[in-house]
Amino acid sequence: MKMFMKILISTFVVSFLLSMIPFESTCKQLEKDVLRLHIIANSDSVVDQNLKLLVRDSVQDTISPLYNDANSKADALKITAANLDLVESVAQNAIKRSGFDYNVSAKIENKFFDTRYYENFTMPAGMYDALVIDIGDAKGRNWWCVMYPALCVGASSKITMKEDLSDSEYSVITDKDVVFKFKIVEYFEKINSLFR
Repeated sequence: MKMFMKILISTFVVSFLLSMIPFESTCKQLEKDVLRLHIIANSDSVVDQNLKLLVRDSVQDTISPLYNDANSKADALKITAANLDLVESVAQNAIKRSGFDYNVSAKIENKFFDTRYYENFTMPAGMYDALVIDIGDAKGRNWWCVMYPALCVGASSKITMKEDLSDSEYSVITDKDVVFKFKIVEYFEKINSLFR
């Protein structure tokens, strides 16, 4: 009986690990196909957190229409890179209108994100390209979303997640029953990010 249980448990573990291979592969592909937005507040104070959201709204209102013609992440990256000065200017103006003088920097970075939950989507942990907006000291809580394919750009955008991701990618981010798998991927991605 003991031997049978060992075989049964071993078979389950091997089966589970084999099922993780395509899942993890799809998560890796998402890293290549997605452009994220990451806004980091000056601090955790209520005022700075509200200011972060004001910057978010101003930046999104301005850059949303720019992504209407993006047909790939490469297009989205080119649009973003060409408009970093505009992003900084819009963010800086929003801050000044609120009576603050924090510096703002906007850049494109490849950075690690934990598994993040957003309404009906879950983005697995991994190294993603992101438009990063640092406000002031950038030591506060952050706000994030997916810029391409459009998960956070405005209603004027014609892009949808389903149209611009493969069926397996879309299935991974919308499946509510894969939380455990996300945690395993996140664990391995955190370990991998330490060696990058």
